[in-house]
Amino acid sequence: MLPVLALALDCLFPLPPAPRYSPIVLAADGSVLHAFLNPTQKWRMKTELSEITPALQQAIIQKEDRYFRYHFGVNPIAIVQAAGRNIFKKGRTTGASTITMQVARLLEPKERTFGNKLLEMLRAVQLEAHYSKPEILQLYLNLVPYGSNIEGVKSAALLYFQQPPDYLSLAQTVTLAIIPNQPRVLVLGKNNERILAERNRWLRQFQQEHLFPDQDIEDALNEPLDAQRHAAPTLAPHLARRLVSQFPGQPIIHSTLQRSPQAKAEDLTKNYVRRLRELGISQAAVLVVNNRTRAVEAYVGSADFADAAGSGQVDGVRAIRSPGSTLKPFLYALAVDRGIVTPKLKLPDVPTNFSGFRPENFDKSCAGEVTVERALTYSLNIPAVRVLADVGVPVFTDKLQAAGFKSVAKAAPRLGLSTILGGCGATLEELTGLYAALADGGNYQPLRNTAPVEKQASALKTQPSTPLFSPAAAFLITDILAQRTRPDLPMGYHNNRHLPKIAWKTGTSYGRRDAWSIGYNQDYTIGVWVGNFSGQGSPALTGADVASPLLFDLFNTLAYNSPNRWAVPPATLDFRLVCAETGLVPGEHCPNQLIDYYLPGTSSARHCEHLKEALVSADGTMAYCRACVPAAGFRRQLFSNPLPEVLAFREAQGLPSTRLPQHNPACRLVRDTDGGAGAALAITSPLDHAEYVLDRKEKQQMLLSCAAGSEVRQVFWYVNDRFLRAASATERVFFRPPSGPVKISCADDHGRNVDIRLQVQEL
Repeated sequence: MLPVLALALDCLFPLPPAPRYSPIVLAADGSVLHAFLNPTQKWRMKTELSEITPALQQAIIQKEDRYFRYHFGVNPIAIVQAAGRNIFKKGRTTGASTITMQVARLLEPKERTFGNKLLEMLRAVQLEAHYSKPEILQLYLNLVPYGSNIEGVKSAALLYFQQPPDYLSLAQTVTLAIIPNQPRVLVLGKNNERILAERNRWLRQFQQEHLFPDQDIEDALNEPLDAQRHAAPTLAPHLARRLVSQFPGQPIIHSTLQRSPQAKAEDLTKNYVRRLRELGISQAAVLVVNNRTRAVEAYVGSADFADAAGSGQVDGVRAIRSPGSTLKPFLYALAVDRGIVTPKLKLPDVPTNFSGFRPENFDKSCAGEVTVERALTYSLNIPAVRVLADVGVPVFTDKLQAAGFKSVAKAAPRLGLSTILGGCGATLEELTGLYAALADGGNYQPLRNTAPVEKQASALKTQPSTPLFSPAAAFLITDILAQRTRPDLPMGYHNNRHLPKIAWKTGTSYGRRDAWSIGYNQDYTIGVWVGNFSGQGSPALTGADVASPLLFDLFNTLAYNSPNRWAVPPATLDFRLVCAETGLVPGEHCPNQLIDYYLPGTSSARHCEHLKEALVSADGTMAYCRACVPAAGFRRQLFSNPLPEVLAFREAQGLPSTRLPQHNPACRLVRDTDGGAGAALAITSPLDHAEYVLDRKEKQQMLLSCAAGSEVRQVFWYVNDRFLRAASATERVFFRPPSGPVKISCADDHGRNVDIRLQVQEL
């Protein structure tokens, strides 16, 4: 009957709720990175069982309740002894409270009366029924007062000694054991002399009771007490707030951050941005990732969290910004896997109209033709847009979605070719995770901010990976990005011995609002963003000049002693000879050759035709096809055979270029009979589907120009299907267009034609 009654009472009067702790974020080594006040504005950090050392247990139990391990929450003998002392006024008046009874009182503070004392005893018995002795001792050590708004031994240890409880000396442990009885009198930092005397008194008493070895007691007696109240730890404020919001009500959050790298990264970033303020640049963000585990080891959301003027509380790691050119390596990696490009392949770098979109390179200049590796190291925009057009925007954005790009996933249906130039949104966290995939052979895994409590670091890499591109493509891009002869190497670093061995890419958003530099080696990937959270641009804000110096400083500081290992070519890669003029498989007229990587069975095997053999008259003024070649009086000659837009660019720039002589006018064939109609014809001005506004008073005219193959000598222009005039293939024609919709047509002397449509308005 009694057990049933006890069970009913237990249900009717449940235990008070668990105490509300101060959330703390731990580093990977278990040290406290950041601590917050609990909802009642108290420092009450949860002491874990593992932090309660034997010395702390012995000191507390011996001082407060030496029979703690044996009673059921109430000590009858102590009650009788206390009652006798209180009744007969002999000795010190005591309340015979056990540690369990003190826990009951701390959980439910009440006025000290006889009735409330009886309730404490009942609660103590109830606590003993629900918790083990170590758990009750843990509750006690989490609730004991230390003056002001400090509660619990862990809070006191961190705020007064800047150490967790399990790192305290015996003298410090005993100091914390004696204060809870008189927290208003024994105030650390104010009454240190009195606390020192009380501490030594208890140490001598413990020595008489043989609680600790004599030598340990002597060392503790000689230890000075120089305790002062310190501020709570505040490292990684952005990640700490992020994790506390992610895990509400959790008193202890284990992060993956490494304390020393985090502190160094914060100091480097703050000091670096301080030097940039005179340039109108106020913020930076940094993310350091371990490539093997994908654990975030340093997380700097802003240069100074306390900088209200610079919006320092904004988390730059998660802020959505324009990525600039930082996505280009991944586009080229996809193009490698699809056999579209190899490192030595040459791409056109000329003004090009991509269905109304005309990108420009950062320096507003064009080179004519560039290799893929130069296009990437020099971060050229026009070749990148051309490759994206070949790969396909949906294919590219699908890969970004697979890599966790949330804003890209939302905007994917609306994204176009400008995506590769920063025309989408991305965060530093997303970009750094993507570059970590490059360092891991193309395998993507989400970044981790929190760590399992009871797992070894070697077992952390258990998340399934998503292959974004092949190890061969990852190696080729890494090999290119590791080159140091490039324009985005900051000034003064060309002969710097401290330049780390890394692969890196910079990026600058439109309007110079965001500067990026993201680099990696075999061990770490580090992402850096520099700019203003307000979005204000600065003439000095470029990835090379502003972001890369901080990136190199971080690598030299955080990974200076990393093993000098580097990526090795996978077995799926091979070498082949290619034409030095085009990067294609050599044809019969390719004497200059060089070695290039390629993927057997994947890379294009198209043969080079940069030189084309033609049959010309003896004086070189006329060309023949096989149908009209005379029996004698002709010769074979090689002519350059570039793409029409490249040829047009060379001629517009006054560069050496040759065209085929005029075809034999007596020939009845207007089309090339060598197996095709030659190169395509394209109108380069005006733009297709564009809208033009002309000033009627100024009688403005419109430019007509085209790109045609070297075999084209003459073109014919039409406006709204009416003949305008004939012109040479390289001639620039001007005319005044009519208002409204306009159709422009161009035909060449080989029978090819092309149309575009535009809208003209006069004001």
